[in-house]
Amino acid sequence: MTLVKIGLSEKIKKDFEAYGIEGFVLGRVALEHKRMYRVYTEFGECLCEVSGKFAFDAFSREDFPAVGDWVALKIRQEEKKGTIHAILPRSSKFSRKVAGRTTEEQIVAANVDTIFLVNSLNEDLNLRRIERYLLLTWESGANPVIVLSKADLCTDAAQKVAEVEEVSLGVPVIPISAEMENGLDSLQPYLQPGKTIALLGSSGVGKSTMTNKLMGKEKLKVQTIREADDKGRHTTTHRELVLLPNGCVMIDTPGMRELQLWESSEGISETFSDIEQLGDECKFRDCQHADEPGCAVRGAIERGVLPAERLNSYNKLLKELSFIERKADKRAQAEEKKHWKNISKHMKKNKKVK
Repeated sequence: MTLVKIGLSEKIKKDFEAYGIEGFVLGRVALEHKRMYRVYTEFGECLCEVSGKFAFDAFSREDFPAVGDWVALKIRQEEKKGTIHAILPRSSKFSRKVAGRTTEEQIVAANVDTIFLVNSLNEDLNLRRIERYLLLTWESGANPVIVLSKADLCTDAAQKVAEVEEVSLGVPVIPISAEMENGLDSLQPYLQPGKTIALLGSSGVGKSTMTNKLMGKEKLKVQTIREADDKGRHTTTHRELVLLPNGCVMIDTPGMRELQLWESSEGISETFSDIEQLGDECKFRDCQHADEPGCAVRGAIERGVLPAERLNSYNKLLKELSFIERKADKRAQAEEKKHWKNISKHMKKNKKVK
């Protein structure tokens, strides 16, 4: 495997130049598990951890490597192990808030060109969840493509595709049946050599089956749908970078039971551009689209042009973002205080040693 095959570009080469002069090796993170990383390099795979200085300087979870990251490392070839010293600038990153009450960012995948948002065309199809995925994808810097899987299990696929297209606002919507190998050809324009694709979606929507079909072999374990509730079973347990036969890089991810937003102010404008464009026509600039006179958004709902559920979703996501931003600010202040306290302790300790 060469680095060019897994996405090495001229920009990445330029970003690495200074590290190369200092004797570092360039690699790409293929798998991350509990702060241990499998990294692909020109010398082969190696198991890595971050250096002590790297860990000490890290301010938050975002500062640690994620699957898809390009890193500068020192390797011990005889052991097939290495130490990561730096992360190269990211071209994109798909982030969400970590599950639970903690206000912290989790980077799902980095340096991705296109994100396949995989949703199943069975009873689990949820337009509001698709809006969330779109919002975070636009914020990531990657381009979204909505893939509607298990079309062979759906009796009204055309109608459901039309419903998804109403909320996707120009984003490609591609129905497929990976099991029957129908529709996979429509994905080929995005699966170009050197490009990186991430698969995101809930548990059991068919991401692993799709990856296996595209690879032409059963690399990833798959499980059948639970008959009781028409939902898929959780199969993938970690994020992993794999290389397709045509030279395209794919990152498969575990199903997301929670998809909490993370700093997506720009993404909301892309995802709900229809509402924001209507908002420009409102009588009042600060219109909340509630009961104000001359509200263009409410007018569109009354005319049947805009579903009321979409406005409800827009308002809900705005409130969620506002709440996250307030909590993140408080957490950032606390983390910075803790960071400088650690530095102060470290300096005092060094003085005592001298």
